[in-house]
Amino acid sequence: MTTVVKIKKGLDINLIGKAPEKFIDIKPSGVYAIVPDHFVGITPKAVVRAGDFVKAGEPLMIDKGRPEIKFVSPVSGEVTGINRGDRRKILSITVKPDEHIGYAKFYVKDLVSYDMESLKALLLDTGMWVFFKQRPYDRIANPSDTPRDIFVTAYDSAPLAPDFGIIIKGEEDIFKTGLNVLARLTHGKVYLGVKGGSSLCDKILPGRLIADNIALDDSHPADHSERSNLPYADNMEVVELYGPHPAGNVGVMINHVKPVNKGETVWTLNAADVLIIGRLFKTGTADFSRVIALTGSGLSQRGYASIIAGCTVGSLVQGKLSADAKRLRFISGNVLTGSKVSTDDFLGAYHNQVTVIPEGDDINEFLGWAMPGLGKYSVSRTYFTWLFGKNKEYDLDARIRGGKRAMIMSNEYDKVFPMDILPEYLLKAIIAFDIDKMENLGIYEVAPEDFALCEFVDTSKIEIQQLVRDGLDLLYKEMS
Repeated sequence: MTTVVKIKKGLDINLIGKAPEKFIDIKPSGVYAIVPDHFVGITPKAVVRAGDFVKAGEPLMIDKGRPEIKFVSPVSGEVTGINRGDRRKILSITVKPDEHIGYAKFYVKDLVSYDMESLKALLLDTGMWVFFKQRPYDRIANPSDTPRDIFVTAYDSAPLAPDFGIIIKGEEDIFKTGLNVLARLTHGKVYLGVKGGSSLCDKILPGRLIADNIALDDSHPADHSERSNLPYADNMEVVELYGPHPAGNVGVMINHVKPVNKGETVWTLNAADVLIIGRLFKTGTADFSRVIALTGSGLSQRGYASIIAGCTVGSLVQGKLSADAKRLRFISGNVLTGSKVSTDDFLGAYHNQVTVIPEGDDINEFLGWAMPGLGKYSVSRTYFTWLFGKNKEYDLDARIRGGKRAMIMSNEYDKVFPMDILPEYLLKAIIAFDIDKMENLGIYEVAPEDFALCEFVDTSKIEIQQLVRDGLDLLYKEMS
């Protein structure tokens, strides 16, 4: 079955530095790491010591509160450090990789032989569980829960975002296997979000899923011999998403297809993580290799690269920085929701993109606000660049361009927020920590990324995403 979602509210930020459809060579990282701060809602406990040897797929740490959740090494090699900060908080666990990766072997049976609980146990043991995030609270899913539905996004509409069609290309069968795994973890449906008009769905599924039956397109008769190669037709639904960013956000899909009510839980994943789960059932190993996009005007060489999760950012951008670049901002992820990193830091656990843009702190403009600004971007049409149309590309830097002030009720959030939620009122309820109002205004179905555009257009320069994150964490503690 296919559902179409079209949104009008939102904003496409057209930046210089898109990744062309080509693969570029990357030197292997000299060290790989698991970083606890990449995972929301855990208390890390190391289960290895410096000097230990591990294989890819063997645990490096666990969640102290839920020890069944394991965080495994992406490579084989020697554990070189358990790096700690204040109060002995674990900042990272690093592994120096072998020349050739050795994988821990897992006994994986045919998928149909697993019930829900045994399948959960396998995913927990192999480190795959960290890819499951839940709403409400936008944190690693609770293994003891059974989700109402599972939502998978294979569409990223953020600025300079990678094309999931390229990420999945050549591994369509593995992706289908991953979807089959998800279908056995819920009594509800698995919703797969794809870009409207994309050929990705037809590459993954030989035809559309219609109601409870498998049917190919009009040029092919229905062939039920294909059933064994397809996700379970009775609980799989494709969602075609149209419109400006944040059309590709999983929160938008949830809100428009089946919102989360109090007492309900849904799980979310992105397509790249589903691939890793699919590989487990194809190979019996925890293979954390993935395809990412190298983007941004600060790079002279852009494109896609095959890497292993946990690599350093420096290994990805080495030799690819623009020759005329002065100070650069390195971002793990996209410019709206990504994390500021240095070249010594590690790629985010859920990120499929590295972005490099100018820092901008070395620029001084005389009467910049009073000039025509023909090369400047403005949402409110302050500058005349809006006359050049939507196809004009902009080279934006990391400057805030303004100062913090009280929240202004100007309806500017609503113009870019396509969910059936009142963002300004919800944010005020979070600030006041009024639980009843937060619940009534939709706190259970949002995540910080859903407010990224609100933060971008905000004239008050409030860190809205962090505000939402803090509100979700406080609510979780209060309700637990």
